Amino acid sequence: MTAPEELYETLSAEIDAVLIGKEELVEGLTIAALTRGHVLLEGVPGVAKTTLARLFARASGLEHTRVQMTPDVLPADVTGTHVYREPTGEFELQRGPVFANLVIADEINRATPKTQSALLEAMQERQVTIGGETLSLPEPFMLVATQNPIEMEGTFELPEAQRDRFQLKLTADLPDRDEGRRLLDRFDDDPDLDPGAIERVATADELLDARAAVTEVYVDDSVKEYVLDIVAATRENPNVEYGASPRATLAFLDAAKARAAIHGRDYVIPDDVKALLEPVLVHRLVLSTDASLGDVSTTDVLAEIESGVEPPGGDQTPATQTAVHDGGSPDDR
Repeated sequence: MTAPEELYETLSAEIDAVLIGKEELVEGLTIAALTRGHVLLEGVPGVAKTTLARLFARASGLEHTRVQMTPDVLPADVTGTHVYREPTGEFELQRGPVFANLVIADEINRATPKTQSALLEAMQERQVTIGGETLSLPEPFMLVATQNPIEMEGTFELPEAQRDRFQLKLTADLPDRDEGRRLLDRFDDDPDLDPGAIERVATADELLDARAAVTEVYVDDSVKEYVLDIVAATRENPNVEYGASPRATLAFLDAAKARAAIHGRDYVIPDDVKALLEPVLVHRLVLSTDASLGDVSTTDVLAEIESGVEPPGGDQTPATQTAVHDGGSPDDR
């Protein structure tokens, strides 16, 4: 189980040449890329959200495009349209920026709901329909949408149906003082440091090979039950109006397998699920009116759920995995 681990370590080391303190975000992007997932990347202005997405695309060898989402952007500006060519007297298909391996939708909540919905088919079916013609998107395909949690005037909150299509929501935090000092020193030495300064250290084919390896990761029944217990707790919590969907359950499964793989394991442990609890669920839960009025946050609810759901006893080991595959138990060996 070395390919996903090597891929992640190589990407992380290359991106670290420009950015500092973004290891968890790089891990989340790698997990999504290895599981056909999409990422909602949130943070205040100036924390390098777009730069991180561009660095990830360049380092992984993925063709990428960027769309600055503003209220005047139309669906056709994203998906494409048929353009009339006067010399030929015919309409010609002009593909939009969505036809790329990695699409960066900058400040997605500034686009109108009509334009936001133009991405739904692409995110779910990996295809777009233009003028009645259905066109497949390149493989791999991944959407990284950035969002600013402040300056909400003139924005359009993503509907629950669209938020649910993002496998993970990652938060880019402000750097601490030590990271800030390292950042100052790095850019003092090289003021022109940007995504073009790093090398392509992987290819789309290598990413697809690593993705195939992730599918072989073993998940014990006890870990699956742990995931189901967490999902059920979101639906039963009195502060939650609408809990996690079946899509969230599958996101847990896929993301946990990828996390295990990039950490060099071919089996999932409960800690994989715990580490993904907030990224998988924080954008999916809809709190009740009483909770919102009482200043209860989604993070508070998730912390309560994590402490209230008992994980399986002990991590799954390779020996346990082999025993289960052979139809026995560890005690039978």
